[in-house]
Amino acid sequence: MHYPLPSSGSIYSFKTQEIKGNISIHMANGRLPDHQNWPRPGLLYSEALRELHATIENDWDSVKQSACQTAAGRALWKHVVHDPLAELFAGETYLKSLYEKIKKDRLNNAREVSGVILAVRTLWFESKLEAAVKSFGGGAQVVLLGAGMDTRAYRLDCLKDSDVYEMDFPEVLQMKDTLLEAAMESINEPMLTAKSLRRIAVDIRDEDWFKKLQASGFKPEKNTVWILEGIIYYLEHSQAMGVLKTIADNCNLTETVLLADFMNKQSTTLSSSNFHFYSDWPDHLLPSLGFSDVKLSQIGDPDADYGLLHDPLNLFNKLRGLPRSIQNHPDDGTPCCRLYLVQASGSPNQTISRVSSS
Repeated sequence: MHYPLPSSGSIYSFKTQEIKGNISIHMANGRLPDHQNWPRPGLLYSEALRELHATIENDWDSVKQSACQTAAGRALWKHVVHDPLAELFAGETYLKSLYEKIKKDRLNNAREVSGVILAVRTLWFESKLEAAVKSFGGGAQVVLLGAGMDTRAYRLDCLKDSDVYEMDFPEVLQMKDTLLEAAMESINEPMLTAKSLRRIAVDIRDEDWFKKLQASGFKPEKNTVWILEGIIYYLEHSQAMGVLKTIADNCNLTETVLLADFMNKQSTTLSSSNFHFYSDWPDHLLPSLGFSDVKLSQIGDPDADYGLLHDPLNLFNKLRGLPRSIQNHPDDGTPCCRLYLVQASGSPNQTISRVSSS
């Protein structure tokens, strides 16, 4: 199934305000735009789109709504993340809410600006995805678990020879399709940047999710990049471990790359009703499941900064300076809430080597 992307002449029944010219200069100098120059959402939604987003706000639970909140983060950090579809999927409510928080943060010279963690996370995943696909020779399968309102199949040129599989709750993927259809009545030609895109309605907490993926054309023997972005910590421990083990088992068949973000235990206290699974040491956990060559970064590390976290006293840089075993900050006793960005890989050759040495 193919999904079109709007051309610049047809912007989903609403218009987006242009980014002011001095923003790129500010970023080049290592500074974020101030509260007056931050790119604001300039949306004129059609009534049909407003009704669809009202359904999201009224009928969806907070886990599903997080897909639109993440899209709002991409939309409002458009000076570093290029995503023409983000505002469509975010909706007015989440855009306005985040914009007001950002404006307040910049006005008050806050050390951490709202949404920065989403911007950094997005850029990290995309840079690692591009490198992984390139390492496979330019073509691969890319599987996004809990894809939500992800748009990479429409905008990343590195996916031009890759088959993309998006997996999420049926109502999330149905709404995604409906939003696109409501916004693109005048678009006739498919404009994917990926080779192909398939959406698979499934709850990955169910044990049959991998069978449904295979039934949709996924080939276990083909090189694969697995993306678990903003999803694993919503699962119960047994569910998360089951998903990770299923992916690890795939390393026995083909070259495999896993890109995922993990919360530590303290981070789950930010929303105990939503966040369940955690790992204080994912770089130890993943090798125990069969992955190899595990690389861990924290927000603010050299490969997870992108010029957005230059203040050495911001929360992320202060945490990086503390041993990961410390659960509460020694200065004020606040919980050390960490987000780990993790890349792991595996291959049949590594599996054979590991078995031979044991």
